[in-house]
Amino acid sequence: MRRSSEDTKTAILAAARERFASDGYQRATIRAIASDAGIDPAMVMRYFGNKEKLFAAAADFDLKLPDLMAIPREALGKTLISHFLDRWENDEGMMILLRTGVTNEAVAERMREIFARQLGPLAARLCDDPSQAPARTGLVSTQVLGMALCRYVLRLPPVAALSRDEIVDWLGPTLQRYLVG
Repeated sequence: MRRSSEDTKTAILAAARERFASDGYQRATIRAIASDAGIDPAMVMRYFGNKEKLFAAAADFDLKLPDLMAIPREALGKTLISHFLDRWENDEGMMILLRTGVTNEAVAERMREIFARQLGPLAARLCDDPSQAPARTGLVSTQVLGMALCRYVLRLPPVAALSRDEIVDWLGPTLQRYLVG
């Protein structure tokens, strides 16, 4: 049974996400991804060109940020950290980015782009001085990414042992300060 071009591309991306998550960027191969997708490796190259471009496509994630403009101003930080906890706990793609971003410069650049492009405009709308948005975005990112790295990848015992509510209570005020001062 032949797949449509779009179905083939979707199968390749799904296989790539799984393979990058299980093997990491360095060990994942085009051949293994193609095998997982049930296609010839040449098809992967046809659709994506090379491993780096395939990863970029597989790692193009929407942070699915909530509409913080509709949230009471005093609840912004807690709402945002709750949102990121949901994303880290329920989206393997976010874990792929985190795990590989610490060891691969191309992946790290992809993460920087995603956070700047998606979180930056939100920070600019929320703070009184939009020129501070890049710094605020960066500081929010330090907390969100640092927490995720320590909790989900390194499994640092004190952080991994915290309940979700405790993390929200600890980090919510910090994100609040970074977002709106």
